[in-house]
Amino acid sequence: MPSPSRGRRNRRSKGGEKAAPVAAPAYITRKIPEYEILGEEGLAIIEANADTILEETGIDFKDDPEALEMWKEAGASVDGQRVRFPKGMCRKIIQDNAPNQYTQHARNPAKSVEIGGKHTVLVPAYGSPFIRNLDEGRRYATIEDFRNFVKLAYMTPHLHHSGGTVCEPVDLPVNKRHFDMNYAHMKYSDKPFMGSVTAGERAQDTVDMCEILFGDNYIDEATGRPKTITTSLINANSPMSFDDTMLGALKVYAKNNQACIVSPFILAGAMSPVTVAGTSAQALAEALAGMAFAQLVNPGVPVIFGTFASSMSMASGAPTFGTPEPALVLNVMASLARRLGVPFRSGGGFCGAKVADAQAGYESSNSLWPAINAGVNFVLHTAGWMEGGLVMGYEKFIMDCDQAGMLATYAKGVDLSENGQAMDAIEEVGPGQHFLGCAHTQANFREAFYHSPINDNNSFEQWKEDGELDLAQRANAYYKKQLNEYELPAMDPAVDEALIEFMEKRKASFPDSNIA
Repeated sequence: MPSPSRGRRNRRSKGGEKAAPVAAPAYITRKIPEYEILGEEGLAIIEANADTILEETGIDFKDDPEALEMWKEAGASVDGQRVRFPKGMCRKIIQDNAPNQYTQHARNPAKSVEIGGKHTVLVPAYGSPFIRNLDEGRRYATIEDFRNFVKLAYMTPHLHHSGGTVCEPVDLPVNKRHFDMNYAHMKYSDKPFMGSVTAGERAQDTVDMCEILFGDNYIDEATGRPKTITTSLINANSPMSFDDTMLGALKVYAKNNQACIVSPFILAGAMSPVTVAGTSAQALAEALAGMAFAQLVNPGVPVIFGTFASSMSMASGAPTFGTPEPALVLNVMASLARRLGVPFRSGGGFCGAKVADAQAGYESSNSLWPAINAGVNFVLHTAGWMEGGLVMGYEKFIMDCDQAGMLATYAKGVDLSENGQAMDAIEEVGPGQHFLGCAHTQANFREAFYHSPINDNNSFEQWKEDGELDLAQRANAYYKKQLNEYELPAMDPAVDEALIEFMEKRKASFPDSNIA
């Protein structure tokens, strides 16, 4: 079946005008307090337990002699591939060097994002080898799907970031597909993006392409360091180890002042204890070791404290999503990140659902709302996640973006300005009347409430007349309309040519491989 976007770029919408991304802030600045579920005593217990794990159990840095030597020189105890850290060592390295907030630069400066503090950046889902839509069902993803999701993320005002491996383009060689993925983010969007982490040399290719993309603007004049253009995902190989693939990518990005999300990847019960406190202590220990290592590579490089903690079915062993325990872990870890003084990544529209049904909606909502209430700074997997991360759903992506818009509205908090208090409206209308025609309503009705582009709030009769469409069917029509109306953001043709030339030369320099 042809791609949903093929051949549609030049078609016009009903009104004769192409849609452009709606103007919106480049990121969320939260005006609501963070929800804390543990006090000082509870957080101190988890921090002390993490220190004990680091000091007594240790963390493996696998197959990377350079990393082991760096830890030895820094004062850690190295026994084979196991590194043990004096109490407080990792925390001190991080607090002495890592910034508590940083700017990730987009090629369009208006789309650059602030990561840390009271800011929240919402990011698409990541890493799925399959896609799903109502027309084709479930199938392997292609580079055309990848481009489609980059375009959809560009078009929505509710995602602030283009993401990374928004789906895995399995129609391209494993060892070369990172070129096309990076290029898609650079060409089809002007929002910030994530880089390749599947090998150190692929991370270097990402850095080289960023330097071409930014040209004379690559170096920050104030610091003399490269601008932070990518924020990339470095997963710990939980429990309590980092492998050479992730370490290789981390070293490349850190050396080039590119931000890394150091994120333990945990299915509690299999990769950590079954308890919230035990999982939190282990995740903190793993993240501390990884973030501190980035500072050994390049003091001052931005890092994000990340967590991915899912529960699992103790009957089947399958991962579960949208359950209470991961939400508790998320809240605890957000508090620990604030105490450490670094940005925090977690959350997302997680679900185990196979289709965009009620399970998908409930589980995703149960994951997204704790993220905004806990004050997560970088919400990876906000939109599109299905089937435990195996599938990127077209309709689900649109449904999740709608939820993201609601999160942004909620995060604004309560307007207590004179207009927000609306006393003039109450005085004008008085008892027993209605507010529909009053001056305040007329002045504010367009922006008064969040408006969903896909929910149906019409009467039953109108809904029936419109075809009795459910939410997934409406989302299906909406994503096709968005792709139909997509327009490329402007790019300097010379930069585009330079990127293509770089990719062609690099691809020609080594053979194709489908082995990671």
